[in-house]
Amino acid sequence: MENREIAEKVIELVGGKENIQSVAHCATRLRIITADKEKINMKAVENLDKVKGSFFNSGQYQIIFGTGLVNKIYDEVQSILGTSVTANATPIKKEGTTFQRAVRTFGDVFVPIIPVLVATGLFMGLRGLLTQEAFLSIFGMSSDSLPDNFILFTQVLTDTAFAFLPALVCWSTFRIFGGNPVIGIVIGLMLVSPSLPNAYEVGQQTASPLYFFGFIPVVGYQGSVLPAFITGIVGSKIEKFLKKKIPDAIDLIVTPFLILLSSSLLALFVIGPIFHQVELIVLAVVEKLLVLPLGIGGLIYGCFGQLLGIFGIHHILNFLEISMLSQTGWNMLNPIGTCGNMAQAGAVLAIAIKAKNTKMKQIAYPSALSATLGITEPAVFGVTLRLGKPFIMSMIAGGVGGFLASILGLKATGMALTGIPGTLLYLNNQLPIYLFVNVVAMAVAFALTYTIGYKEVPEEAEQTTTPIQTTIESVSTLENSEEVVLCAALSGKVIPLEEVEDEVFNKGILGQGVAIMPKEGKVFAPCDGVISTIPSTKHAIGIAGAADSEILIHVGMDTVKLEGKYFNCKVKTGDTIKKGDILLEFDMNAIQSAGYTLVTPMVICNSDDYNIDIIASGEIQTGVELIRFKKNK
Repeated sequence: MENREIAEKVIELVGGKENIQSVAHCATRLRIITADKEKINMKAVENLDKVKGSFFNSGQYQIIFGTGLVNKIYDEVQSILGTSVTANATPIKKEGTTFQRAVRTFGDVFVPIIPVLVATGLFMGLRGLLTQEAFLSIFGMSSDSLPDNFILFTQVLTDTAFAFLPALVCWSTFRIFGGNPVIGIVIGLMLVSPSLPNAYEVGQQTASPLYFFGFIPVVGYQGSVLPAFITGIVGSKIEKFLKKKIPDAIDLIVTPFLILLSSSLLALFVIGPIFHQVELIVLAVVEKLLVLPLGIGGLIYGCFGQLLGIFGIHHILNFLEISMLSQTGWNMLNPIGTCGNMAQAGAVLAIAIKAKNTKMKQIAYPSALSATLGITEPAVFGVTLRLGKPFIMSMIAGGVGGFLASILGLKATGMALTGIPGTLLYLNNQLPIYLFVNVVAMAVAFALTYTIGYKEVPEEAEQTTTPIQTTIESVSTLENSEEVVLCAALSGKVIPLEEVEDEVFNKGILGQGVAIMPKEGKVFAPCDGVISTIPSTKHAIGIAGAADSEILIHVGMDTVKLEGKYFNCKVKTGDTIKKGDILLEFDMNAIQSAGYTLVTPMVICNSDDYNIDIIASGEIQTGVELIRFKKNK
């Protein structure tokens, strides 16, 4: 399929344009916030060409395409949606917990900045290579023979982004929070004004802070993140407030003046001094954890760091990595995190080689390659996490690699690159160590997964193929030659199907059974089985039961017209259920007030295959034996 076709199908399968509130993307995933996530056909989306998987996280429906491709799909989606939806649109409905939304916003601020910092990290790595005595000796040179102008040029490439980092952070924060990004840039530049003592010089004690009112220290915030982030939030809120209060006639002059004045005063005298110290404390705590004796810090982060992406809080690392690089010039998180990625690659490669299932091989091989390039979402969400045990093996292997990286003192010169591309961040004397720890992590994951982490199963039983059908088949084989009993799914009065005012039921077109006039708005499982069907309107449930039975419980007549209103489904298609489990709740009064009868047929759709007896009548309670049937010989 062409990218345009994929984008069109994605929009259709998530409920159409009217169901999309906002669209954004990160390095690998298209991120969609919808008005009603029940309208999303996840299975159909995952079956689309080039889609490597999908999942919900932090209130977003995230579709994994992989690096590079996701940008193209996003552009096509935006082209189709036009101006009706933007990446920065404020969602109509807040999805996820407060913490999830906060982390998502944090990520939205820093994701646009990362490419610049990646490039800067590469420049740092290249400068480290080009200034190595061993490398220069190949050409008969030494570090003393390098021109001063060349060194100056490399400093321009490596220092600029971090020196003006507050401007980038403030610009992105204003953009996300609905302010004027240009004002954000100017406020950020004020934080690194040459008129202020340089933060690096103050840190090296070659310069002193300015003291206002005798106790407020004021410095530049070169390389600082948190003060610019908080200032961006406050400044954008001030702008929104002023826009509502200041008349349009003087808005152009007065509003920017007041925003810049108030934001700069708050940033330099309140936000900066406080949050710069908070930033330093957080950074110090993280560094202390990472340098715990005996490699314990690396072991812990290498093991459990992989869980951050699953819970959608991995964007917190962006702040920590940026702070480390700007304050110390080194990134201690990158090498340990890379071991986790390579462990995923090893685990998935083991599955690809060992699996007999064709579909699994098709997913696993490219996912393993993707993980070695630093993109682990296809491996995690498409393979290891779905199978469970391989993910645990990768956590163990990531811990082993992280332990080695920690005790060997491995540090990156940049961020956001891992795996094979990450070698560019270690083009100094650390490169052999980097390769060693990653090979170990990948090998340990491969060995553990191949030997004990993945059990080879026949293709028809592979969970990753058709889990619903597989489960249904296992249930259907039960009691094929024995009598099967269905219990009442609702409490109420039993009514013969012939008395139901609907020809589809009273003529037995959908099968034999009974109807119940409920006295309680709850439907319970009449037997053990698997949920085979739930329409989008939630007014009916299909169950695959024992002896190949196909059971339908249909709440009310013509209730499909309610389009799901007043119904609350407690299960989903593919769920395995036990007799007596709650399946559905419905608002009896609301449905009746809307003009619909509540009489609920309970029928065996393939009843021609059975000898059926109705064994209860009158008023009954849920769980009472209602229907017995046995397969025809």
